Amino acid sequence: CIIHPSCVHIEKTFETTSIMAFLLRRAALRSRSVAVNPALVAVATRSMSTGWSYINPTRAGSNDQIGVIELNRPKSLNALCDGLMTEVSNIIDQYEADDSVRVMVVTGNGRAFAAGADIKEMKDLTFDVVTKNNFLSFWDRVATARKPIIAAVNGFALGGGCELAMMCDVIYASEKAVFGQPEIVIGTIPGAGGTQRLTRAVGKSNAMELVLTGDMFSAERAKEMNLVSKVLPADELLPATFELAEKIAAKSMPIVAMAKAAVNKSQELALAEGLQAEKVLFHSSFATNDRKEGMTAFYEKRDPSFQDK
Repeated sequence: CIIHPSCVHIEKTFETTSIMAFLLRRAALRSRSVAVNPALVAVATRSMSTGWSYINPTRAGSNDQIGVIELNRPKSLNALCDGLMTEVSNIIDQYEADDSVRVMVVTGNGRAFAAGADIKEMKDLTFDVVTKNNFLSFWDRVATARKPIIAAVNGFALGGGCELAMMCDVIYASEKAVFGQPEIVIGTIPGAGGTQRLTRAVGKSNAMELVLTGDMFSAERAKEMNLVSKVLPADELLPATFELAEKIAAKSMPIVAMAKAAVNKSQELALAEGLQAEKVLFHSSFATNDRKEGMTAFYEKRDPSFQDK
């Protein structure tokens, strides 16, 4: 593999490596073309960064109703470490408890969404330590959130970064984004849902190929395999993501939560059980004022005024 001179500089610069060795050997030529995430200042946001070491939380959208989680370790391509994932869990807890936050967005600072787990943190761990501490067990906080979470994948999403994106409810990607589960290259397998969520998203054959080879794939291929919903120019990624978040935020939050739960059940249950779960949630919507308001507004040919009740 030919390594572009710019990649040699990168290799010398980053001490914390995530999947960097793989990245540099296999995608050296791509690394130059991966676009930097448009700065959040390009979209109206309000910073909440005080007290955070690994993330940059901000609020965006009408009435600050979008809770943004920007992974903020750009010098290590936002490699995922326990400290970062703890902060992600904590800010999600805060956003979940804040009724003014209706939708969340996860993105990365710099040229990566997240280029994998921090290998420097993991390399000396032993079997007894990882099993005793149930290593990575709390990394799925994104997947258990009640409120919708959209991933805006702005660059590399490798290993744990790809798994983090797949924990989100919707994935939008920059046209320069690069995905992959390269764990096999460093002698292990995905450990935060990669073998399960990727298979459900792209099918067994595609997932087997990607997991067994460790090959990376483009945003366009991710779209072809139904891993992502939309591929956008880099400078349109965040505006489009926020536009989607605003559209969801305009709906009734109890009904949004029901709809999200119903779709998630399709990934966990057989068809008969999933249909039953959907029916229970559908019937439950008739206990809300917003269901009545929505149907009445439709009948009266006006916009609904949801009250989240």
